[in-house]
Amino acid sequence: MTNDQYQSLLRGPILVIAGPCVIESAEICLAVAGPMKAVCERLKLPYVFKASFDKANRTSVGSFRGPGLEAGLKILARIKRELDVPVLTDVHETAQAAPAGQVVDVLQVPAFLARQTDLLAECGRTGRVVNIKKGQFMSPQEMANAVEKVRSTGNQRIWLTERGTFFGYNRLVNDLTGLAVMKETRCPVIFDATHSTQQPAGQGSASGGNPQFAPLLARAAVAAGFDGLFIECHPDPPRALSDPATMLTLDQAQRVLEQCARIASARG
Repeated sequence: MTNDQYQSLLRGPILVIAGPCVIESAEICLAVAGPMKAVCERLKLPYVFKASFDKANRTSVGSFRGPGLEAGLKILARIKRELDVPVLTDVHETAQAAPAGQVVDVLQVPAFLARQTDLLAECGRTGRVVNIKKGQFMSPQEMANAVEKVRSTGNQRIWLTERGTFFGYNRLVNDLTGLAVMKETRCPVIFDATHSTQQPAGQGSASGGNPQFAPLLARAAVAAGFDGLFIECHPDPPRALSDPATMLTLDQAQRVLEQCARIASARG
């Protein structure tokens, strides 16, 4: 990604990162990426497609994790090539950063790994954008340490994503004042509207969720001044192989983006 391409992602009213939780197939990824790109183009919102080749932190050992690094990167490369959109994926281990960085535009450090120094540094060394999801157990102030770990490699392309904070067992809450704190890092700050409704391990062997609240949270986040939205969506969420309890349908995601685009325009 050139500097001009990178800057163009940050010039819109809000940046949109959207896609399924995990790569189930190339067909499902294309079925999500195509409509989301079209919606964002119509609303003049910069768009990044997201999907994970591996979800290493699933609740249950038997849960579907994805196609793996090699097969997953081939699908992400296809999405990038055929739809001409930037792509994002999670990395969980230091050895995954370099090969993933050869394909994707944004490497995402999952929330549970936001303090892992070696992983953050290895992602930074790729020169790709590094999106650090705030740990559910971390304060907004602590994210400055994660940022500095990436910046120590010379990489200044860093985003932060808020995804809720643990509030007792199986519950997340959002503190929008954390936006002002994380803004002090001089990094764009993104709001994860779908994971913020998650109930971690709320179903025992799987996570639950309250996706009906995602539109409300997204609207509040954009009004508060977040630089972007992270939304997981799927053609048929109840049948999704990962996070079915929190993802939105494509129609729901479109309506949320239409509402949030108007709010972003009003805030100037």
